[in-house]
Amino acid sequence: MANITKEKRDQMLAFLEQLKKEHSDDESVRAFNEIENHLKDKKFGLVFEEHTEQVDELLKDYIPVLSSDKTRRLCTDKTKPWNFIIEGDNLQALYLLEKTHKGRISCIYIDPPYNTGAKDWKYNNDYVGEDDLYRHSKWLSMMKTRLVIAGRLLNPEDSVLIVTIDEKEYLHLGCLLEEMFPNASIQMVVDVINPRGTNRENEFSRVEEYIFVCRFGKASICKTDNNMLGNTDETGKARVWYAFNRGNNLRASGNNQFYPIYINAETRVIEKVGEPMFPETRIEDFPVYDGLVSVFPINKHGQESIWRSISSTTREWVKKGYVKVSNFEEKNNRWTLSYISSGLQERIENGEIEVDGKCADGSLDLSHIDSFDEKVSPRSVWYQKYHNATDYGASIIKKIIPNHHFSYPKSLYSVHDTIRFFLEDKKDAIVLDFFAGSGTTLHAVNLLNAEDGGNRTCIMVTNNEISAKEEEKLKAEGYKKGDEEWEKLGIAKYVTWPRTVCSVTGKNVNGKELDGVYFTSNKVVKKKKRNFKQIGFLCENPTIKMKKQLVSVCTNGVIPQSLVTDEKKYIVSDDEKHTASILFDVDYVDDWLVELDDMSHIKDFYIVTSKDSVFKKIKTDVTDILGDTEESEYETISMSDGFDCNVKYFMCDWTDRKPEEYLLSNILCLHIKEMIELQNAIEIDGEKNVLILNKDDIKRIILDSVSYSKVEKIWLNQNIILNSEELKLLNKKGFKYIPREFFGQELREAAE
Repeated sequence: MANITKEKRDQMLAFLEQLKKEHSDDESVRAFNEIENHLKDKKFGLVFEEHTEQVDELLKDYIPVLSSDKTRRLCTDKTKPWNFIIEGDNLQALYLLEKTHKGRISCIYIDPPYNTGAKDWKYNNDYVGEDDLYRHSKWLSMMKTRLVIAGRLLNPEDSVLIVTIDEKEYLHLGCLLEEMFPNASIQMVVDVINPRGTNRENEFSRVEEYIFVCRFGKASICKTDNNMLGNTDETGKARVWYAFNRGNNLRASGNNQFYPIYINAETRVIEKVGEPMFPETRIEDFPVYDGLVSVFPINKHGQESIWRSISSTTREWVKKGYVKVSNFEEKNNRWTLSYISSGLQERIENGEIEVDGKCADGSLDLSHIDSFDEKVSPRSVWYQKYHNATDYGASIIKKIIPNHHFSYPKSLYSVHDTIRFFLEDKKDAIVLDFFAGSGTTLHAVNLLNAEDGGNRTCIMVTNNEISAKEEEKLKAEGYKKGDEEWEKLGIAKYVTWPRTVCSVTGKNVNGKELDGVYFTSNKVVKKKKRNFKQIGFLCENPTIKMKKQLVSVCTNGVIPQSLVTDEKKYIVSDDEKHTASILFDVDYVDDWLVELDDMSHIKDFYIVTSKDSVFKKIKTDVTDILGDTEESEYETISMSDGFDCNVKYFMCDWTDRKPEEYLLSNILCLHIKEMIELQNAIEIDGEKNVLILNKDDIKRIILDSVSYSKVEKIWLNQNIILNSEELKLLNKKGFKYIPREFFGQELREAAE
């Protein structure tokens, strides 16, 4: 109904009440009530015309059931739980899942059609194009119907619903989710999936899609070592010790931070912290102590500067091992001190950073922290190399099915990262994707399990539709839906299932081993040699222009040209981003080596000399000072190794609600096996896990001693009348009755 004012609405309702008094016949009252209901519809929120789907119409006369495709079964480890691919309309499958998984799902991840207008989805067997006037309302109606059931499947105490979308429907979807799940904590994440951009005439080039996250109950986001906005620490190492002297802040800016620190020059132990004096007090007028050296904050230019803290704070830091003596610079005739920043101090004190103990000088035994170990909350904008849908989505499909093109597959790592944030500490979680498409979600669940030894399971639901172009072509050739030529090209059979099989076995559809690796979220520390480059073509006494050119060419921007001055003989920066150093004049190598001490973030060294022997000697000296570099890297898994994973392939089907020629219970019994397997993530194999539907099964399985000895789990038809011996044998195995919620309501309606 169009928007009207509250005053106008109240007038219309009052007039309607008057009409009710004047026309009290049943037909008029029904009409008035219907008008009143529409007038009282919600006044604020997402309003759209809801549409009825064919599945809803079929449900009036038919019951949805599952049938197993025995030709599509994959088992790599019988001790592992089973995963499932369900082919069929996802609304039909959701009705069945409500019978088996109500309140049990830990994570629902869906990538619904984006409704671009490019005939990328069907509504009631017809592709929805941009000329469809009801395109948005059909999409919203489709989504709402499915999300209603999805909400009932999720564990209300601890679960997450994740929905990806692009700009065509993200506003509508956000409103719909807020309206449907008022008790959920909802947030939208921006994920860059195509850094190259999608070119559109007179529009910004789109690089992103959106991820809506709805958290229920106590569901929380696991902190990660990757902020997802883009790692800035390429080496994976975080520095600990920083210069305690604020060299750029002169004494006049803070005299209370100018005071002596007394050290033992031999042991390099800080013995005492002095006090500040008047601003005009000269250094030689400060107290001195026998056997101790007075260290003042003097910068490289010989100017009086200040320490990082006042004297009382410095004393506390010295006691805790947060301040230490670094080295003595002969060139500047000064001692330098280092300290641990207050942020790192806090992490040490709350146990986030473990310390082995103290060194002989009383300082903490820390040189570097693996920055990958720092756990942070993921940002709401993700810019990750591995989320590129072309390089890590389409390319993976191409490896598996070389001659097939699948439009817009998700990056494996985009899905993997998204679910990992919620399932990292849930190793037995059940994941559901009822818009499964190419099957990325199960692939991601398998990768997550391979990383941490989890037993998470995944249920994927997808139809077996073909693209609009393929449909047009097949129709022109005289084929129709249901024909073998048509069905074999459907997404479930042609993409989802082969992708699953190939990723598990580690071989493509042609039987060739998959090449490449998977990148995991696990880290390993590896030692690597530092890089040295001899520059023999630069003349003696190079100009500043030549120095800047050398810096630009050699370091490719790692060292900013602003650090180059005419008088500088070398460049060493304590900025973690500046991972390179240049020695312009080998006559100053000793000074350069002093500066390099404790600069372990520097990996690349450029030495200007034409003499090989000099270069080799300097290289050895640097290596002796800094040693090898340690870098944290993501562990990889060979794609050819595959995964330990069991998968069953089910198909949705229908059966009459009120059959005339047979009992409904007899037909439904034929589909109980699939329901039990789906509910329990197992396989009813007839030996260890058995289904008993009648007395013949009792005789064949329970009363036969050989068969009975192999049985571990039993599901029993509640209508079987048992004698005492049979009941005793069943009780020994701890049998379960077939749950009434499977088809109990349907049987009651059929009076069975």
